[in-house]
Amino acid sequence: MAIEKGDFIKIQYTGKFDDDMVFDTTDEQLAKENGIYNPRGVYGGDVVVVGSGQTIKGLDEDFEGKEPGYTGTLTVPPEKAFGAHNPALVETLSVTKLKDQFKDKNPYPGMPVEVNGKRGVISQIIGRRVRVDFNHALAGKEVQYDYTIEEKVEDNTEKVKGLVALYTGLEDIETEITDDLIRIVTPIELSFNQRWLVTKVNIATELIDRLGIPNLEFVEKHPYVPPEMGAEDIVEVPAEENSEAETTEEEESEE
Repeated sequence: MAIEKGDFIKIQYTGKFDDDMVFDTTDEQLAKENGIYNPRGVYGGDVVVVGSGQTIKGLDEDFEGKEPGYTGTLTVPPEKAFGAHNPALVETLSVTKLKDQFKDKNPYPGMPVEVNGKRGVISQIIGRRVRVDFNHALAGKEVQYDYTIEEKVEDNTEKVKGLVALYTGLEDIETEITDDLIRIVTPIELSFNQRWLVTKVNIATELIDRLGIPNLEFVEKHPYVPPEMGAEDIVEVPAEENSEAETTEEEESEE
């Protein structure tokens, strides 16, 4: 059956630009070979919802009408990839404003920086000023995707786990699903992630809408950590004192 908007599918893909420069892939070995391996990334395939914007627009649109098992190559123009390069997103800043990020290094073209929560790259250095480009690194570029639709995901548990992995990088997360509730157990570490507040809303909205289950709970898991007792924590009671204590307790008992 042909893939439709709203379907959950599992895909394998490799994204390239300038013919053979790999910038993204679900193949762990290929990521390592091209110097883009992320130890926190999820490899082996992504589960996405067709038409939800979880991939670039051109690729997302290309899924529709394909059959599970499809393999092909797609060339995507900038406007349906990472957008046209926007000159308004290039700013000239004083080196002094960024000095804390340079540490022991001198600024150089291509150096990544962050300004007011925005990530950019130094494109040019002019005396004591730098031009910082806040466009996506692939803005204005035509990209190519080699991709395979491995399967259409039908099992609700796999849909939940796949979507959580896509957003968080957490694989095989604990889930519980009934007719009226989706319960997702999350590790305590996620509570320290500032992006999690937005991410959890996206996950909840997508799953409630697509699975038709009216309620979703995120349960924060706090594992038991036994107290550690070192030798310095153990207080030895001398035999005499111990005897006296026992005698006193017996006398009080008799009274």
